[in-house]
Amino acid sequence: MVADTRDIGIENAERVDTARARRILEPLLHDANAALAVRLWNGTTLEFGGERPRFTLALHDAHVLRELILTRDPLCLADAYVRGALDVGGNLEAALALKDHFATLRLPAFKKFVLLVNALALRRRGAVPQSGRRWSAGSLLLRHSHDRDRKAIAFHYDVSNDFYPLWLDEQMVYSCAYFENTGDSLEQAQRNKLDHLCRKLRLAPGERLLDIGCGWGALLCWAARHYGVDAHGVTLSRNQYDYTRRRVAEDGLAGRVTVELGDYRDIAGAGRFDKIASVGMFEHVGLKNLPIYFATAHRLLRDGGLFLNHGITHDREGWPDSAGTRFINRYVFPDGELDTVGNVQRAMERAGFEIWDVEGLRPHYALTLRHWGERLERRRLEALEHVTPEVFRTWRLYMAACSHEFEQGGVGVYQILVSKRAKAPPPVPLTRRDLYS
Repeated sequence: MVADTRDIGIENAERVDTARARRILEPLLHDANAALAVRLWNGTTLEFGGERPRFTLALHDAHVLRELILTRDPLCLADAYVRGALDVGGNLEAALALKDHFATLRLPAFKKFVLLVNALALRRRGAVPQSGRRWSAGSLLLRHSHDRDRKAIAFHYDVSNDFYPLWLDEQMVYSCAYFENTGDSLEQAQRNKLDHLCRKLRLAPGERLLDIGCGWGALLCWAARHYGVDAHGVTLSRNQYDYTRRRVAEDGLAGRVTVELGDYRDIAGAGRFDKIASVGMFEHVGLKNLPIYFATAHRLLRDGGLFLNHGITHDREGWPDSAGTRFINRYVFPDGELDTVGNVQRAMERAGFEIWDVEGLRPHYALTLRHWGERLERRRLEALEHVTPEVFRTWRLYMAACSHEFEQGGVGVYQILVSKRAKAPPPVPLTRRDLYS
């Protein structure tokens, strides 16, 4: 029986492509300090690290390798994962550590030339699908305009009100929980957090509370029910607004809890609120707009009132361009920016606030993200009934990457309690004992 010459040609081409892929991967992964496997588009598996692989990268198209070499940008691997051109089997977090490896990898010019030649020679397998859900950086002049901020919030939060309950707690809190013990359930830790916020603000019956970026209304309802305040929330997310209105009605809190669909910059009046909270919102504001954000809170807060800002910070000043920051802005939080906790406090002081308390919660967010990630994994099939595979992959990658960053200290999260600066008695007790008694 004589073999078809076309089949022989294809087999030879596959062997050549496999050899080229090996010549690309070996210098890239030789010192990766990780045992891993790479399964190529033709089914061939290559192992690196000399031990049992902790994870497997499955490349469905040679273009992934071509792009990695030609762009020299590890973000292309995240892009490929989101659109399904790359899969990760095994320990996803171990695979994410390759980002740090590629960021520090240095190769001599000759090896770079060899990589380039082999990458260009790899056969393309047709057009690689581009992500249908990615945010464009757009013009700097338009960034954080009212319209663009509304669209950015919708991009993240208006995915599906059926998706978030699959992995959030029963209160629908989408921010760092507060764990009194590492064994606390997510439900208990989020109840802890809501109560910790209320106690830190020293809420009292009859006070007026504003929640800037109120999410799905958890803090509004908790504060009204357990502390007797009149609570008002504002959100740019239509889905969150609709959900919160239904929740308020179902919980019998109409008249004590109100919510508006709008921009924090448009809240009218001065000194309207006794207490103000903002939890997981100021990351969306943009660094250039922090003075406006804090000035707005200052205007709305009465003399002697308290403002608590709870938000994520970065370990470097500003928002430097990197694969990580571009991934966050492209797929997760459009136009979001972080700064150091020192710069945040400086902006608050410049707005006229006096700082009374700063609490770091970095370990708590690492635990929160692990809970979210595990719950999402367990309900993968249900999640895919409500969102596209791209959205599911994005959230899976984002949670794993962020939990790693919080554990390693690349990002933090702080609650900062302030009041208007005034020559008057302090609006808080002499000690923190009342928070824990």
